[in-house]
Amino acid sequence: MSETYNKDEMIRRMKGVVTGLKGEFAGLRTGRASPALLDPVTVDAYGNQMHISQLGTISTPEPRLLTVQVWDRSMVKTVDKAIRDAGLGLNPQADGQLLRIPIPELNEERRKELVKLAHKYAEQGRVAVRNVRRDGMELLKKLEKDHKIGQDEHHKLGDDLQKLTDGHIKDIDHLLQGKEQEIMQV
Repeated sequence: MSETYNKDEMIRRMKGVVTGLKGEFAGLRTGRASPALLDPVTVDAYGNQMHISQLGTISTPEPRLLTVQVWDRSMVKTVDKAIRDAGLGLNPQADGQLLRIPIPELNEERRKELVKLAHKYAEQGRVAVRNVRRDGMELLKKLEKDHKIGQDEHHKLGDDLQKLTDGHIKDIDHLLQGKEQEIMQV
């Protein structure tokens, strides 16, 4: 099978990165408890990385409290550790197979931590978009080397790919700016 450059595939992969980032930002809640807060947390369970929602039931019995009902008793400590190590500033309390997670009041310091985390997620998104661009550029280089496309077409497609990358990075920066304002709003 001969490789070809597919602009739609590049767009799909870059949009996937932006969509993933929106999901991670949704987990950065401000004040109110939400099950989405635990979305970025993965647990090393049964030899795989799994989301908490695959190991228990997440609910919000009160506005400032999350609970995780862990299905497998042997996983309670592992889930607890994963939540603590996720950098979300949460400290679960185990009560049998139920983890109670009080959501701390957002003080200035906590807001700044969340903004830092948002910046980290955004930078990971930018890197992922640039990796898609790199894959596309390498493919174009290979196609030119194999004489499947000419030098002019390589440059034209490369410029298109760069514009696509710039547009998606701009989207990421815009999302970050909005999330930062939302977090810092008192």
